[in-house]
Amino acid sequence: MEQYVVLNKNDFDDFIDILAKLQKLVAPVKRGEKNYAFDEVTSSSEIALKYIPTILPPKKYFLPQNETLVEYNKKQNKREGTLYSEPLTIFGVHTCDLAGIQCLNIVFSDRPMDANYNLRKKKILVIGLECNEYCDEYASCALMHNQYPNGGYDLFFTELENKFIIHVNTLSGEELIKKMGMIKPASEEDMKGLEQLRIKKRKIFKPEIDISYSNLHPLFEKSFNNDVWNDIGNRCLSCTNCTNVCPTCYCYDMGYDTDLDMNSGSLIRKWDSCQSRPFATVAGGESFRPERAARQRHRYMRKFNYAFDKYNRYFCTGCGRCSRTCMAKINLKETINTLIKTVKAEK
Repeated sequence: MEQYVVLNKNDFDDFIDILAKLQKLVAPVKRGEKNYAFDEVTSSSEIALKYIPTILPPKKYFLPQNETLVEYNKKQNKREGTLYSEPLTIFGVHTCDLAGIQCLNIVFSDRPMDANYNLRKKKILVIGLECNEYCDEYASCALMHNQYPNGGYDLFFTELENKFIIHVNTLSGEELIKKMGMIKPASEEDMKGLEQLRIKKRKIFKPEIDISYSNLHPLFEKSFNNDVWNDIGNRCLSCTNCTNVCPTCYCYDMGYDTDLDMNSGSLIRKWDSCQSRPFATVAGGESFRPERAARQRHRYMRKFNYAFDKYNRYFCTGCGRCSRTCMAKINLKETINTLIKTVKAEK
């Protein structure tokens, strides 16, 4: 049976204070005009409850940008796997980023399972936060069916007029709630308020593009040789912003960081990007995708085609980060609209 509880807004400060004392707490904070980032907080005054998607998604806590996997010492013939991971609570994760975490969970639990990722995941408590209205014009969460909570969290906060309705989704979430004396069971009236909010959201959140969710995969299957990729390729700067900010991109490179003694060092895993030409370059200097058009097509296919074939799930969450951060103003919604028009014209 589902469990819902209530936190009055007057008690929110105390809730955050307790949360921060239990273990390290990160939440969205403002970082300039229309810029937000997940960072460590110790009080509610630092938290931005209304924010557009952060510069980097919370995946940075599950899959760090730079991660030491092995430390070695040749003289001692010593090689040890390493994992530094402290207990962490992430507060205020929007539904689009919850969907991104779910995608990463699927990938890194697939064979061969990534031990580092999964050990780190077990130490992270996720508290979601519902969007009652659109973040900005770049979002396409309704198209991707991510405007409502769909799992991937321990607790989920929905803000009403003077309170938060909290969905308790896991045992870890339930144990945390028990430590909070200000939390009360949700009443029938509270649940009606939540239902009314969701009804209101149906009028606000509508598919941002004139295509059904189920038809996205067939659209991209038909679009491999579409001219739109050449147009995007001519505009693309290969800056790799789109993949760095994406909540579901997980490509990485491996390299050695050798100490000055040339005897010891570490094996490092770091984020990489399919939009960088060296990414698909192999021995001899040959590249699978030397043209920017091919690399952009690959990025879109990874979101709407290849992952769907393998996992029956789109790896675009509708967060809008790729469009928001693109230096060449390549817009995901515009690209899909162009594909729809050209595919229709070919019939």
